Amino acid sequence: MITERRAVAALRVFLVLLFGVLVVFQVMSLPGQFAYMAEQNPDLAHLRWPLTAVSVFWVLCVQVVIVSIWRLLTLVKNDRIFSDAAFAWVDAIVWAIVAAWVVLLGMSIYVVIRSPEPGLPLLFFLMLVGVAVLGLLMVVMRALLRQATTLQTDMQAVI
Repeated sequence: MITERRAVAALRVFLVLLFGVLVVFQVMSLPGQFAYMAEQNPDLAHLRWPLTAVSVFWVLCVQVVIVSIWRLLTLVKNDRIFSDAAFAWVDAIVWAIVAAWVVLLGMSIYVVIRSPEPGLPLLFFLMLVGVAVLGLLMVVMRALLRQATTLQTDMQAVI
């Protein structure tokens, strides 16, 4: 069985890899993809910059989550996860998810109004529900962290 220390180390390696890939997407792939889309479909060229901005923003939200997880892992490693410092990082995750969801909601409304077929609006609805579930899960996890922190503080007061 993987120990906590090894799991944290492995997770950090994958977080660094994920962050690096996301930077490449943000700087090269997404702008290039939407430039190519504008060249191939001139009737959609007006969407190039809005789609680029929204996509880069979503990647930024994921990067905030990655940095926050990294900081939480540091607190776990230092055996300080049940402290007030953890709440700032969990809040950062929640707010990044909320921001991404709000932008996704705006995009969904635009797609529903403009799409002649049901497939794309259904895909956006699925993404909206999925991101909402992640956000609400983080709110529940924050409440569990609060309860565990309170319990640990109470236990230390008794000892």
